[in-house]
Amino acid sequence: MKVYKRFKFKIVLVTFSFGFLITSCAKNQKAQVFTGEALGTTYQVKFFHDTELPIEKGLDSIFEVINRSMSTYQPDSDISKINTGDTSIVIDNNFKKVFKASEKIYLESNGFFDPTVGNLVNAYGFGPESRKDSLNTRIIDSLLQYVGLNKLKLTSENRIVKDLPGIYLDFNAIAKGFTVDVIAEYLNSKKVANYLVEVGGELVAKGSNMDSEEPWVVAIDDPLQKEGEREFEATLYLKDRGMATSGNYRKFRLDSLNGQRYVHTINPITGRSEKSNLLSASVLAKNCALADGYATAFMALGLERSQEMLSKIKDVDVYFIYAEDEEVKVFSTPGFKKVLRTE
Repeated sequence: MKVYKRFKFKIVLVTFSFGFLITSCAKNQKAQVFTGEALGTTYQVKFFHDTELPIEKGLDSIFEVINRSMSTYQPDSDISKINTGDTSIVIDNNFKKVFKASEKIYLESNGFFDPTVGNLVNAYGFGPESRKDSLNTRIIDSLLQYVGLNKLKLTSENRIVKDLPGIYLDFNAIAKGFTVDVIAEYLNSKKVANYLVEVGGELVAKGSNMDSEEPWVVAIDDPLQKEGEREFEATLYLKDRGMATSGNYRKFRLDSLNGQRYVHTINPITGRSEKSNLLSASVLAKNCALADGYATAFMALGLERSQEMLSKIKDVDVYFIYAEDEEVKVFSTPGFKKVLRTE
């Protein structure tokens, strides 16, 4: 299996319950498992089918096509060419779908999910074009003029037009989830009815795990575990939905004055790296691309504004881990509570 030039993704907090899911076959359906590295992370695909399906070449093709379209780590990708000012690029259907999904979440989040934050991501040292000089208020303010998805337009000829040439588009906060969806569509085309697809911790599940004759089981990491530990905050059944988790609670800071836990997230409105009491956001949605984008948006919004946004959108359930009064607490929607395992 090839290893392609990578996307750089946010920290993965969801683990794929892989070891205990692979057992014997059931009901004449053979369990087939494919693992590897792509997009700068790992992937795992498990499905059941009554015949052997050699999908390695199909997976290779999916990763290659998405990298060629949307990898900011690949200089000759379409998105890299657009970022460097090439106005002749006609985007493919994958790029178009991700752009449209990004627009949706950008509007719903009032700009807190914004793929044009790429210049700031690079400035803070998290992207492929990290700055060498020190970051200060003057630099941040100068870069803010290039932030705003409303400063881009997708034309009827499928070209991206920028208001300012310096705008840097970065889909890394949604492209991994979208890739999961593309793999799921590929399995659907092969008439696979029961599968679990995971790329770097983002997942989509269909049908059941026929080994256990139950829905697929996935887990959310315990935010207080130490590096190298493998403790779960919760496990849940995942069926016919996408799931993504965003967060950086492994890198939280303790306030020296009040002992409160905080994480730092780049606010696309102010351009600043701001404190947030939301340590992680696990999201269930109708597909993984939306789950991925919403999870990123919630981390930027913080707990209270995320709860406000949730009251205005449909078909989204969440499991938030947050800090309050020097304690780690949980907020979850009724829909998420329904799928949590209690044993």
